[in-house]
Amino acid sequence: MTDRRVPLLLSLVVLLAAACSADPDGATSEPGAPAGSGTSATAPTTAATTPDSAPSAPAPATSAGSRPAPSAADWRVTYGWAVPTTPARVDHDVRPPVTPDPGLPLSTLTGVRVGDHPAEGYSRISFVFRGPTPGYEVAYVPEVTTDGRGTPVRLPGAAFLSVAFRTAQAHDAHGASTVTTAPPAAIGLPTLRGWADAGDFEGQVSFGLGLTRAVPVRLAESTRADGGHVVSVDVRRG
Repeated sequence: MTDRRVPLLLSLVVLLAAACSADPDGATSEPGAPAGSGTSATAPTTAATTPDSAPSAPAPATSAGSRPAPSAADWRVTYGWAVPTTPARVDHDVRPPVTPDPGLPLSTLTGVRVGDHPAEGYSRISFVFRGPTPGYEVAYVPEVTTDGRGTPVRLPGAAFLSVAFRTAQAHDAHGASTVTTAPPAAIGLPTLRGWADAGDFEGQVSFGLGLTRAVPVRLAESTRADGGHVVSVDVRRG
């Protein structure tokens, strides 16, 4: 009996030694521990696969980034940098309706805005219209006068730019002004010193700009997101 027990005991010792050498950590952990270590090993795999599905997130940024493109494509120059000693004229086919109330499709002025662009070397005054873009004419003149009466318009500076919009109005059916946004008369920019209303008379809306001297001018058109049509007058700065 004793001889048979010895080989059996030796076999048990060998099996126990093999079980201990199979544990990579060399720790006497509970049998459930290897399963736990397996779970933690798969966690990085799950985390690694998460970024693979993440690239779908930038999709909104792509669509948002494409929004300015129509505005940039819509903006167009109608008169390049030059000194308009003779009128720079841009025509648009706007036919006023034959009614007591001009209304649409007559272009209606809703706002005047001013901006300075020192890095680009110009200052801008923009005229915003509801309805179609009107025709317009821009020229340096010895003196800006009001439509109809011809009264001189007081402007700062030593050079004067006349800006006239045809087939346009700046009032509603009751005679009230439709302009809701406008800068102060004294602009005070390096070249563009001021502006003034010169008339809203018989389908023509006119303005005068006061400049320090006769500098090159650029004219352009664009359409805003709300459908407003913009005519901008850029003057060289400094």
